[in-house]
Amino acid sequence: MFIWQKILFIIDFPFKILAVGLIIIYRYSFSAFSGRNCRHLPSCSEYTKDAIWRFGFWQGGWMGLARLYRCRPNGSEGFDPVPEKLPKNSKCYLPWRYGRWK
Repeated sequence: MFIWQKILFIIDFPFKILAVGLIIIYRYSFSAFSGRNCRHLPSCSEYTKDAIWRFGFWQGGWMGLARLYRCRPNGSEGFDPVPEKLPKNSKCYLPWRYGRWK
């Protein structure tokens, strides 16, 4: 790893832990009361948690936001796993390219 990758990992790691912790709190508290009826498999919270662990807080967070957008009425449904690698046209300064919005 290059030195800047190590620095980015050190900066990103606390945000990963915080985001995944908040997702876990949501899944075992608020989600239990509202009912578990997600249209996707894995659920949106599981998808976001996996995306954040795999790609980092910034990229994974945008992927999770795109997934939540797809859960709207007339949105997608079915099996939708986290991709194995980032899209080719994704850049950190164009974060909306990380997720599938349709």
